Amino acid sequence: MDETADAASSSSAAAGLASSVAAARLACVGPNVLKPGRHSILRQFLMRFGNPLVIVLLAACAISAATGDATSAVLIAVMVLLSVALDFVQEYRAGQAAEQLSRQVALTASVLRDGVRRDIPAEQLVPGDVVFLSAGDLVPADAQVLVARDFFVNQALLTGEAFPVERHAAAAPVAADGIDTDIDGQVFMGSTVVSGSAQLQVLRTGKATAIGRIAQELEKPPPPTAFEIGTRRFGLLIMRLTLLLVLFTFLVNMAFHRPLLQAFLFGVALAVGLTPELLPMIVSVTLSRGALRMARKQVIVKRLSAIQDMGAMDVLCTDKTGTLTEARIRLQHHIDPAGNDSARVLQLAILNSTYESGLKSPLDEAILAPNGIDVSGWRKLDEVPFDFERRRVSVLVENADQRLLIVKGAPEDVLRVCAQVEAGTGADGSPRVDALDDAHRQACAALLERLASQGFRTLAVAWRIEPGDFIAATTADESALVLAGFLAFLDPPKESAKPALAALAASGVTVKVVTGDDALVARHVCGELGMQVTGVLTGAQIEAMNDDALRARVGEVNLFARANPQQKTRVLLALKARGHVVGYMGDGINDAPSLHAADVGISVESGVDVARQAAAMILMRPDLGVLHDGIIEGRRTFGNVMKYIMMATSSNFGNMFSMAAATLFLPFLPMLPLQVLLNNFLYDLSETPLPLDNMDAADLARPRHWDMAFIRDFMATIGPISSLFDFLTFYVLLNVLNAGEREFHTGWFIESLATQVLVVFVIRTRGNPLHSRPHPLLAGTSLGIVALATLLPYTPLAGMLGFVPLPLEFFVILTAMVAAYLLLVALVKHWFFRRRERRHPPMAT
Repeated sequence: MDETADAASSSSAAAGLASSVAAARLACVGPNVLKPGRHSILRQFLMRFGNPLVIVLLAACAISAATGDATSAVLIAVMVLLSVALDFVQEYRAGQAAEQLSRQVALTASVLRDGVRRDIPAEQLVPGDVVFLSAGDLVPADAQVLVARDFFVNQALLTGEAFPVERHAAAAPVAADGIDTDIDGQVFMGSTVVSGSAQLQVLRTGKATAIGRIAQELEKPPPPTAFEIGTRRFGLLIMRLTLLLVLFTFLVNMAFHRPLLQAFLFGVALAVGLTPELLPMIVSVTLSRGALRMARKQVIVKRLSAIQDMGAMDVLCTDKTGTLTEARIRLQHHIDPAGNDSARVLQLAILNSTYESGLKSPLDEAILAPNGIDVSGWRKLDEVPFDFERRRVSVLVENADQRLLIVKGAPEDVLRVCAQVEAGTGADGSPRVDALDDAHRQACAALLERLASQGFRTLAVAWRIEPGDFIAATTADESALVLAGFLAFLDPPKESAKPALAALAASGVTVKVVTGDDALVARHVCGELGMQVTGVLTGAQIEAMNDDALRARVGEVNLFARANPQQKTRVLLALKARGHVVGYMGDGINDAPSLHAADVGISVESGVDVARQAAAMILMRPDLGVLHDGIIEGRRTFGNVMKYIMMATSSNFGNMFSMAAATLFLPFLPMLPLQVLLNNFLYDLSETPLPLDNMDAADLARPRHWDMAFIRDFMATIGPISSLFDFLTFYVLLNVLNAGEREFHTGWFIESLATQVLVVFVIRTRGNPLHSRPHPLLAGTSLGIVALATLLPYTPLAGMLGFVPLPLEFFVILTAMVAAYLLLVALVKHWFFRRRERRHPPMAT
């Protein structure tokens, strides 16, 4: 590419490229298209089976099938396929985003080939081609400006900035590999020409362009989200624990010279019992239910796992334009030179904008918005069109009373041709004028500086009374004008944004603004929304930092300005590296890489196709208040999944550990392999209504993260309590009731299932379980499973399952033990959370 770039810079702009040279370069660099490379769909699907939790589940499925437990095998297989399918759909949609981007810029281009101007498909452009553009055209490639006449382009596609920018001929050759949207002599593929015309020389085509690099970012697999990282780590934890316990149990049975087949089957049963095979189903049902609830709140979920990340999100990065602001330029102030509101300034500006010819700029459209001022009594006589050297436009108009030359333009250029200034109103209502002396000029300069510091874009308005026979205006007539005042424009904040930002802050979500706009404009918007700016980083500063330096700064900064798409993505990755779960909200093509890289990308229904494709969620209304509702729903969903995780890694693990430990002193297996599998199946059945469970308000108030240290510590704290009561049950069965092998199997089966299932009422809430109501279906299913386990020894199935009836005193003792167990778990759980909150206060951003 370097050689072609050098060749491009040395080619003759006068004659353009020769067709033979263009053909050779096209063969070298490829067509000017953004089509992504195709990934094998089968390969994408099979890669999803590399997750450690999926491997554990597949192993459990194979073991269950080998031991004749077809029900468990089918259940696990279905859950694994469902989980893998969700991940596959996510990646497939990301690929569609890049493909959609390629269709955004399909067009033809007017080029100079062999010294002749001709139209060719834009995909045939190559570096070095000379291209002609005029108002309304789409820029077909990244290019250097050779010749410009009143050339005004809108780069919102890349920068998000609502105001068009002026582009002149480059003073020096532009580096072929330099992409900087602030460079005056360079334009970018996908930008639109607002006014004027230009002659360009192509620098980069296809994937080498700025927008092409965005397309390439979308082709890459997105960085793992917090949910994906959490499930992977959880899978590794379960894998290690399962291997250790099974190996320990098998070795102990070998040491005691017990039948190897029975020892193997018992180890297999333990492995299945430790495997959270219901987790994919719990996740799928919980996420699906959460997606339906979020749809009712006008949040469409495209990637189900993003609901978990939404609940864990503690940092929201958002673009400014269209999310915090209206994305529509408005005239905020029309003021006289003293800074007072002036209806006269607005009337003069409306006359100028109404009668100027040519393409209306966004500023003109803001001036002409409905305002109640009637100019129908005026008519146009002549005009001096706008150009970028004068940077002003003049119109000559008249009514029954007077003939005026009205000039509107950049303040410094209008002030330069003014000799007087309006200074109030005379006794007859006509404007009183003073000489525009140094004191007045300094006052105007101070006023303009103050407006600029508040983020306003300004225009000046001036006038001059002309005689009745004056009918033709020229640039020479733009002199000795009277300064009427100034117009101040802003893309205003949304009314709904301020209360939404306050609600997000109260819910523990830190908002950071990441925008392509100017820092002063963004700072002003933040101030209007009541958001205190704690630090500012510009795109140039981000570019100068390495990743470590950026990671150190992103925590204290909440405004990132003049940032291009790559720099926005670096900010997100730096925040993720600090341990945050990061959301990104944007609606433009320039936001697509950030939407792709965030833990949860959020776009709006009115966003461009590429942004909607790259996002994981779409808001049907561009309102942060809707997003806040989605966050609360995400936390509800995440919390119910975590309930199952806590159950699976505490009481369930405690019981499996007790089984393994019991093999050290029992002359027989503590439970038959079939009984272990039945115990596990009934336990899983009792947990199926968890996705419907209620959540405490305290659990919805703050973000909740996948925290393997928390899961490990909770398991190590609650699990031993389960084992303690298991050993107490062993003592009662062996020494109080003098139980034989079958009585022992029956008694412990009932006790282990009762403690495993009923502890859900304690674990499901961080607070007092008596003050938190479970969902009726969860309560009914849990109590029903315990009742079923108690009755099984008295049914015709008892003999097949290896159960025998137990004496009444066992159930009296069991009731007391279960009550003591639940009380002790509640007390230890309370101590655990209090201790953890002291040691792990909320993370600073």
